[in-house]
Amino acid sequence: MRVSIREVEQLPAFLRQMSASDDPANDYSDWGVDPSEFRQPSGLRRWVIELDQGDRGPAIIVGDLSAHDRPYGPNPASMAISIGIYVLPDYRAQGIGATAQRTLAQTLHAEGFVRVEASTDCANIAEQRSLAKAGFVFEEVLRSAQVRASGRHDLQLWSAIAPLP
Repeated sequence: MRVSIREVEQLPAFLRQMSASDDPANDYSDWGVDPSEFRQPSGLRRWVIELDQGDRGPAIIVGDLSAHDRPYGPNPASMAISIGIYVLPDYRAQGIGATAQRTLAQTLHAEGFVRVEASTDCANIAEQRSLAKAGFVFEEVLRSAQVRASGRHDLQLWSAIAPLP
């Protein structure tokens, strides 16, 4: 099984709908509002996660990644990137998310971004394991940082820092 990511201008419709808030498999993607009401963060970019099926057929899309600017100061060197992930329910718990997040962090580091961060609900143990497996390091808890359909939630902040040249 080979996992790869491919940057896209727009997500396929089926994936856009599922990752927006229609995934009955978990509470973490139910934002409680119509996706048309979403505010797009500055510098938003998107990738699809593809799984190579080898001899069984062409690569299939199994999820998506996003990244957006996270400024910590006015100069370009103070710009971090925050990433997010969605993996279709049938493809979870197979290491696909960890591989995709590691690959995206490496891609962004190669573009010159030193700090890549990800946040996840404090109760989302699967994503915490995935981030650790991808090489991210837990930093802190962000209290009451996110509101979803089920209410206000604390998040964990994780980061991957580019190696020094």
